[in-house]
Amino acid sequence: MGAFIGSTIEWFDFYIYGTAAALVFDKVFFPELEGALGTLVAFATFWVGFLARPLGGIIFGHFGDKLGRKTTLVITLLLMGISTTAIGLLPSYESIGIAAPILLVCIRMIQGIGLGGEWGGSVLIASEHAPKGKSILYGAFAQQGSPVGNTLSTLSFLAISQLPDDAFVAWGWRVPFLASALLVVVGLFVRLKVTESPAMARVIEKRETAKVPLSEVLRSHPMLIVLGIGACTIGLSATYFKSTFALSWATTELSFDRSSFLTIILVANITQIIAQPFGAVLATRMRSWSRAVTFMLVPELVLMPLMFLLIGTESYGLAMLGVAVATIPHCLYYAALAGMLASRFPAHLRYTGISLCYQLCGTLLGGTTPIIGQFLLNQTGSITAVIVYAVFQVALTLGCMLLLLKRRNYEEEDEAPRAAAPAVATA
Repeated sequence: MGAFIGSTIEWFDFYIYGTAAALVFDKVFFPELEGALGTLVAFATFWVGFLARPLGGIIFGHFGDKLGRKTTLVITLLLMGISTTAIGLLPSYESIGIAAPILLVCIRMIQGIGLGGEWGGSVLIASEHAPKGKSILYGAFAQQGSPVGNTLSTLSFLAISQLPDDAFVAWGWRVPFLASALLVVVGLFVRLKVTESPAMARVIEKRETAKVPLSEVLRSHPMLIVLGIGACTIGLSATYFKSTFALSWATTELSFDRSSFLTIILVANITQIIAQPFGAVLATRMRSWSRAVTFMLVPELVLMPLMFLLIGTESYGLAMLGVAVATIPHCLYYAALAGMLASRFPAHLRYTGISLCYQLCGTLLGGTTPIIGQFLLNQTGSITAVIVYAVFQVALTLGCMLLLLKRRNYEEEDEAPRAAAPAVATA
């Protein structure tokens, strides 16, 4: 629950930025840039958070692999909450000129650093407490924070989108950012009660911590990092295809209004919340993780293009169907991703290793999704190029994860002492 609640708050903070970037940031912070160009620049500030996430993964991965998971998780939650609240208080371009977008980019970088350290720690604090054979299932609780945070983000913007346009642009968009301060208090209360994970406690007790985890993981496991980056791709980018790029496309170039497409995204998020845990159950029960991954991702090669085509019909019902159905394959995969990735790194390098994979993927492939999608749309005038790019990302994910699963499984080595000394796990 500590992993789930904390990650929900962190993802809420991160997702509200993406929604605001799609709907309002071009008007508030870049009013001199018109139309698609303003949207493209707003998406660029959105990507800045992803640019900073590997730095957060390196910093907090270092301390998480040396001092433990719990302390870093408290710091990342505070960092994320303070920076998100600060965005809600930021003056507009009309008030302070060029200083407004500069401050926005700086705060967004702090947000990215916070989330960069959050994901790896929340996954590990859950999966490393898991009983034997259930690390994927427990890690999925941390993963569940993403769709729940996204749902809360969408609900908050759906509520304030009922305001008149002038009020929405003037102050309404700030409400979700300011509400983050209250959520952080709740998250801190829960996280301060969480104990250190058994696997990390053993590493500290045996004095097996790495002197410089980043250097060691790059030297010892470079191919794991490369494959891990590719394996994370569609797990990260699918959300931004829907809730950021498609939201902007549907409300600016198609006939959807703001509230109707936010409702479509909300239905997709609820679909993800319901369906996602079954991915962890499926991976836990199937003997072959490779078979489970193939079963989850192959349908997405068809359903992702179908989603864009149905949105393009400008039919509310068909668009909702397309977005909801296309959500199921990648959310099943996302539930299992954390545990599978963590199992391929030794405990004393695990926080740094999985954080590098996930956050570098976010920088290179996930966070660039709205920018590349908008660029392809601007250049070609057709959604076809965006569809091809989405299919490429699904295929890349599938290939890299299948190769990654052929590597050594360190989870089995962690479980041996845990099974022999259950009191350690309880402590």
